[in-house]
Amino acid sequence: MSKTILVVEDELSIATLLKYNLEQAGYTVLLAHDGKDGLDIAVAKQPDLILLDVMLPTLDGMEVCKELRSLRKNIPIIMLTARDDEFDKVLGLELGADDYMTKPFSPREVIARVKAVLRRFMPMPIEETVKEEISYEYGELKVFPDRFEAFLGEQSLEFTPKEFELLVYLLENKNRVLTRDQLLSAVWNYDFAGDTRIVDVHISHLREKIEENSRKPLFIKTIRGLGYKFEEPKK
Repeated sequence: MSKTILVVEDELSIATLLKYNLEQAGYTVLLAHDGKDGLDIAVAKQPDLILLDVMLPTLDGMEVCKELRSLRKNIPIIMLTARDDEFDKVLGLELGADDYMTKPFSPREVIARVKAVLRRFMPMPIEETVKEEISYEYGELKVFPDRFEAFLGEQSLEFTPKEFELLVYLLENKNRVLTRDQLLSAVWNYDFAGDTRIVDVHISHLREKIEENSRKPLFIKTIRGLGYKFEEPKK
C-alpha cells in the first residue's frame, strides 16, 4: 500500500510540482492550500507524513505543527520555508517538526528527505514484535522506546517525537560522550551545517522533563568542549 503525503502549501506552482513528483515516486498525495484546511485534513485523514509550509493563510505552519503535537498526533512533519532563518528552523524543530527544508529545493531532495523520515517511522517487522520489549530504567526514570512512553516515578512524561528519539539515542549510548555533530547526524539524519544550537535546545527540553533540577542534571551531563553523556545517577 502506498504511503499518503499531505502537502500544505499556498503557492499553487510549488504544490503542483510537489504533488507531481511525489506521485511519480509512488506516493498518494493530499493537498491543502491554507493552514486550517491542512490541520483539518491531517486530523481526519491521518497521512503518513506532512510537508508543511511555514507561511500559510488562516493558520501558519508553526501553529499547525504545535496544534498537531498538542493533539498527540505523531505524524512526521517536514517544514518548508522560503526563509533561511535560524529562528524559524529552531522554533519549528522545538514545536515537534522532524525535518526542515529551505526553498528553493529540488524534487530529488524532497523525495530523499521524505524517504529518510518515513524510514525512521516505519513499524517493526512482524518477526521483531515477538522479541522481548526493550526498556531502560535508571533511578526514577523508565523509558519504553517501542511504546513511545516514559515515566519519572509514577508521572507520565510527554515528549515531541524528536525529543524522544534523542533521549533513546542517549540511552542506547549510555556513558559514551557524544558530540553535538554526532547527535545531529544520528538523530536529525543530515547535516545542519554546524547548527548545534538545535541539539542544545533539545537537551535543555529533555532536562526540564527528566531532571529534578535541570541546572544540576543527574542524567544528562555536559562534557565541556565535547558534547553530552547520559549517566546513571550515583546512589
